[in-house]
Amino acid sequence: MSYDKNNIFAKILREEIPCKKVYENEYVLSFYDINPQKKIHVLVIPKGEYVDLEDFTNKASDKEIVEFNKAITYIVKMLKISNQEGGYRVLSNAGKDAGQEVPHLHYHIFGGEKIGRMVF
Repeated sequence: MSYDKNNIFAKILREEIPCKKVYENEYVLSFYDINPQKKIHVLVIPKGEYVDLEDFTNKASDKEIVEFNKAITYIVKMLKISNQEGGYRVLSNAGKDAGQEVPHLHYHIFGGEKIGRMVF
């Protein structure tokens, strides 16, 4: 899967499509999923053009990688779903067999209720 500069997340980053922001910094944007699967369902995306975790790990700067991971921790605390407050799940699909639909690295954060089994 190659990066598509016209994918929905690229359009959100360019502010061509609105989103309900949760958090943003120089490296990361987080926003509520438009089709939530749990009580809390937010997406976290890097601002750089990365298809999936493998692409991100191979091409992103160390600063981008660290800031992306720090943002996830900050967001779960901000949403009051950290493991001290009930817990959360982080999920990322990579490639067609995993069901990746948008060719831009994105993590789903689920929380706010009991999530259940990992694989359905």
